[in-house]
Amino acid sequence: MCRQICILLWLFLPAMFAIAAIPLQSLIDSAPSGSTLRLSPGIYTGPVSISKPLTIEGAGLTEIRGNDHGTVVSIRGEKVTLRGLTLSGSGESHDALDAGVLLEGNDHVIEYTRIENVLFGINLRQASKTHIRGNTITGKELTSGMRGDAIRVWNGTGNRIENNRFHRARDVTFINAPDNHFSDNRFSDGRYGMHVVFSPRLRIERNYFSGMGTGIVVLYSRDVAVRDNHVEHALTGGGAGIVFKESDTGLVEGNTVLHCAVGLKVDAPPEPVGVLEVRNNRFAHNIIGLFFYGEAGGHHFTGNRFENNLTTVALSGIGAGAANFWQGNFWDDYQGFDRNQDGIGDTPHEVWLFADRIWMETPMAAFFRNSPSLELLDFLERLAPFSLPYRVLQDPEPQLR
Repeated sequence: MCRQICILLWLFLPAMFAIAAIPLQSLIDSAPSGSTLRLSPGIYTGPVSISKPLTIEGAGLTEIRGNDHGTVVSIRGEKVTLRGLTLSGSGESHDALDAGVLLEGNDHVIEYTRIENVLFGINLRQASKTHIRGNTITGKELTSGMRGDAIRVWNGTGNRIENNRFHRARDVTFINAPDNHFSDNRFSDGRYGMHVVFSPRLRIERNYFSGMGTGIVVLYSRDVAVRDNHVEHALTGGGAGIVFKESDTGLVEGNTVLHCAVGLKVDAPPEPVGVLEVRNNRFAHNIIGLFFYGEAGGHHFTGNRFENNLTTVALSGIGAGAANFWQGNFWDDYQGFDRNQDGIGDTPHEVWLFADRIWMETPMAAFFRNSPSLELLDFLERLAPFSLPYRVLQDPEPQLR
């Protein structure tokens, strides 16, 4: 009997000690300013607060576990680094912005850390020159509207958010945050992949968004560059791969937008001189390739590919998008020839609206879009027009290769 008891103790005592949580705040308070706190493998209790330069390393084997109330790690001041940790267990208050990490101040680094079972992932509140890289953030199991943001940047500048993985979060949000850089990240199962408001000169590059309500939304932000991103399966009501609203002098270049409700949705620039450059993108297998709403536009579309979209171009009303410039785009529905084999169509590519005008100008009629009755009406209208069709665009040099 004694031998059996000893064997049981030998088996279970190490596991009992392994799961014993260690208070972390006292270790942080006792660490000298500017030092490195290397945590042994195990579970440490939060929430904790850091207000001095400090590096905390966990080598991928250390968890800081919150108590399901408030934010797990709150950082203020300058030059705090979290590396190789797992953070979990924030509260669920949207008013308090309960998060895995709250950042305030400058020159912080969050890298190679797992943040899970949190409402907001990382909340940057007046934080600048911060690097967030190589992290994995997974939100709580809530409906998309009730989740928090994977990354929330408010009133901060010079931040770099790179090579992170986000899953089951609401948005990545930039509000009043100029001159930031968001690149090489992957985001799946969200509402908005990017939600940009009053954040000029933001760089959004080489990111992958999948399973969103909308991929990238840019509102009231000048000089935003959206370059070399991949957006797919943004199919919810009103969803689109990329949206620009009253955000002039922007750039949309080299992106691939697949299987979305709308590939690109834009309105008129707020100033006559501020146009959107849309070049070398691929819009394919979307319900609507391009959608224009608002005034006449004035944007430049060059070198883009439009393939297998159910409707290539749609408008909110006659006149929308009329002033846009088109040059050298590829259109899969081009009906001309290339007799001299130079890769450019011999005649311009034109898009006309016939019966399509019914559902574009009357939102209630959109329910019948692509129905057999409307398709028949459109066929008859093209065969023998009984009303004047409207020309949406003309590309004088359509590409055939």
